[in-house]
Amino acid sequence: MSSGFQPPAELAAALREVLLDPAQAAGLDVPGRIDAAVLVPLFLRDDRLHVVLTRRTSGLRSHAGEVSFPGGRQDDDETDLRLTALREAQEEIGLDPGAVELVGALAPTPTVVSNYAVYPFVGLIAPGTRWTLSAREVDEVLEPSIDELRAGFGRRSMVRRGIPFRTDVYALDGAVVWGATARMLGDLLERLERAGL
Repeated sequence: MSSGFQPPAELAAALREVLLDPAQAAGLDVPGRIDAAVLVPLFLRDDRLHVVLTRRTSGLRSHAGEVSFPGGRQDDDETDLRLTALREAQEEIGLDPGAVELVGALAPTPTVVSNYAVYPFVGLIAPGTRWTLSAREVDEVLEPSIDELRAGFGRRSMVRRGIPFRTDVYALDGAVVWGATARMLGDLLERLERAGL
């Protein structure tokens, strides 16, 4: 699945070396009764790798106000989870699927409370992309550098539905990434480290 966007060849090759093959990742089985996909958009700005995250609106039924990758559940007529990730990114932040070069995937991740099996696909995009936010789903787009994410990593005590627990988090300016998104980020950062990025 190729696009009109041509990322730096060295970066794309380095990522493909450490990421899962997208087609094979889509075929992996993971606990969760609802299949969903997210796009993990990466871009280079000033020779630093950045990732695109969204802060969900507070009015959503599930995961309201949380920081996540653009994505959502697979439609009944979709047979390819990669297309789900690209469609959802277009719907949520206006990212043209033709402006994404899919370079790999991360390990599928289950969500404990909402019972999703989430398949993350990694794509390279051009820096300076302008976002068109879905007012119903997205409050803002965050573009932290990989260095900022690494610096913001820690473990924190949290309470979810009255139950306290300790978990990995990534603290950004005014935002905390936790849960399935934090697990996906951990997988991404580990793979980037292996690639020397």
